[in-house]
Amino acid sequence: MSATDQVKSDVAAAMKAGEKERVSALRLVLSSLQLAAKEGEADEVAVLRRERKRRLDAAEQYREGGRAELAEQEETEAELIAGYLPAELSDEELQTIVSDAVAESGATEAQDMGKVMSLAMPKVGGRADGKRVSAKVREALGT
Repeated sequence: MSATDQVKSDVAAAMKAGEKERVSALRLVLSSLQLAAKEGEADEVAVLRRERKRRLDAAEQYREGGRAELAEQEETEAELIAGYLPAELSDEELQTIVSDAVAESGATEAQDMGKVMSLAMPKVGGRADGKRVSAKVREALGT
C-alpha cells in the first residue's frame, strides 16, 4: 500500500474517531503527497521527509519566538509524519555504508567529501538525514 493510500485510510479512521487535530494534520500531508504526484514527483518518502523537516523547522522557529504551544503542535505533526517513513538506519549500518563509500571512492581528505556523499546517499535510500550522513563522512575522513 502506498503512503498516499495509507494516509487516506488514516484520515477516514481519524474522522470516524473524531480526532480533529489528527484529521487536520493528515489532510495537510495528503495534500502534499497528491500535489507532488500531480507534479510528477513519484518519491513519496522524499515528500514525507520534506514535510517532516518543515514541521521541525517551524517548531524551532516558534520556540525561538516564545510560542511553545505552536511548537508542540508542529512537533506532534512531525511525529505523525515520521510514522509513515521507513525505519532510520542505525549508526552501525550508516557507518558501514559510509566506510564502503570511502573505500570505493578512494577518498582520503575533506576535498573528497562530495565523491563519498554521491556514493553513500543512494545506498542510504532516504533512511537517514543528509546531515547525519554528512557528519559520518566528515568523521570518516577525519575532518
